[in-house]
Amino acid sequence: MGLNGDSYIERHGLWTDDQHKRAEEICEQIERDGLKTVRLGWGDQHGIVRGKTISAAQFMDSLKSGKDFQLVTAIFDTTNHPIVPPFGASNDLNIPEMIGLPDGILVPDPFTFRVLPWVKDTAWCLSDAYFASGNPCPLSTRQLLRSQVEKLAAMDFGMKVGLEFEFYVFRMLDPMLSPEDSGYPPTPPEVEMISHGYQYLTENRGDEVEGIMSYLQESLEQVGLPISTIEDEWGPGQCEVTFDPLPPVEAADAALLFRSAVKQLCRRQGFHASFMARPKVPNVFPSGWHMHQSLTNLSDGSNAFMAESGDDPLSDVGMQYLGGLLAHASGTSVLTTPTINGYKRQMPDSFAPSKAAWARENRGAMLRVIGRPGDPASRIENRIGEPTANPYLYIASQIIAGRSGIETKADPGEPAIAAYLSDRPDLPSNLIKAVEGFKASETMKAELGETFHNYYVMLKEFEINRFMSEVTDWEQNEYFEMY
Repeated sequence: MGLNGDSYIERHGLWTDDQHKRAEEICEQIERDGLKTVRLGWGDQHGIVRGKTISAAQFMDSLKSGKDFQLVTAIFDTTNHPIVPPFGASNDLNIPEMIGLPDGILVPDPFTFRVLPWVKDTAWCLSDAYFASGNPCPLSTRQLLRSQVEKLAAMDFGMKVGLEFEFYVFRMLDPMLSPEDSGYPPTPPEVEMISHGYQYLTENRGDEVEGIMSYLQESLEQVGLPISTIEDEWGPGQCEVTFDPLPPVEAADAALLFRSAVKQLCRRQGFHASFMARPKVPNVFPSGWHMHQSLTNLSDGSNAFMAESGDDPLSDVGMQYLGGLLAHASGTSVLTTPTINGYKRQMPDSFAPSKAAWARENRGAMLRVIGRPGDPASRIENRIGEPTANPYLYIASQIIAGRSGIETKADPGEPAIAAYLSDRPDLPSNLIKAVEGFKASETMKAELGETFHNYYVMLKEFEINRFMSEVTDWEQNEYFEMY
């Protein structure tokens, strides 16, 4: 199939020459391998893959014209409640193109195309969201990250990101699919543990879960994800997967596919995987998302964080970037830890930081610095994130804060020794405080744009208000009998 001639993508100049070339290769692959179906996905505001499953022929047409898609999903909270009146007369989002909720257009990124080994004759491809005018949807987080990568490149820097995810795998007992369980949100599944817990990195415990772990590893590698390690973690059935370093957008794309794939693969084998930071299951240990990051010099690809000499573990650029992460810890918290539940990781000595502090090789600090003069693997590990975070926003928040640190020559101060006890600023301890920090950050507003900044505040405040209106188990236990 040829892709020449006038098309939406070509008319608006939405692809590079390399993307056009890759699209031609994909069409040949589809016909050669007899692929029948493609899942065309879009990473929404929560980092969840939404999209359409379309025929191979329809997908090849979308490589010219894009695919119509209902962008109403952009105004949904995590349970698909609209955060603004869908057909209100006023335009609370300040986006004229979304009045009346017309279709947007998903434009595939050919470089994300891959065949899914666990679904017959089916491929998967990520996309970017545009309007009919050819303008990008300002709520598209992938494009926000791409903008930050471009700003970083203007400073002659690239970036490497190392993903480190913790999550739980449970055995599914009852998926709770009866009509009365299909609510808004639905009743969560009933599960049991797949191993006993708190035997961290123990060979025998690892062998107990080898079956599902090997299946995950094989499938994830077949789909092209650069898995580095896959192992049992601290809690019962808690797992950790790490990736080889990737450029920022590729890392975020990989995170999106990884989380979606793990849940699908586990479900197909009778398990339930959850990236929830602190599930309400007895004897579980909270899960985090630790992000390793470093800048590279675009001129030669070398590590810009590597110190040549001196006492600091990182170069001047690296220390300034570190200072920026600390200075903007409050403003970026809602992007690294975006849920009510994520802040419940913060317990004493829980491996979840509570202070805006850095330290050398100290897992109690928000920022663990790994490096020394001459070490080409010098980097910063941010330990504040939760596994549910939107990967595009998490990574973009790091670039925004780090760039600001470089531009202002921010001083990170001295490293903390006892991170939880150090005299450093407290990190937001709940989502309400995180939203307040985000709202107060002029840097975040300027970098993300006022439209997205306002939208994200609305999104999170809607979630908070829904939570505050619920009667919790704690309230029932605390007050029902006493009063």
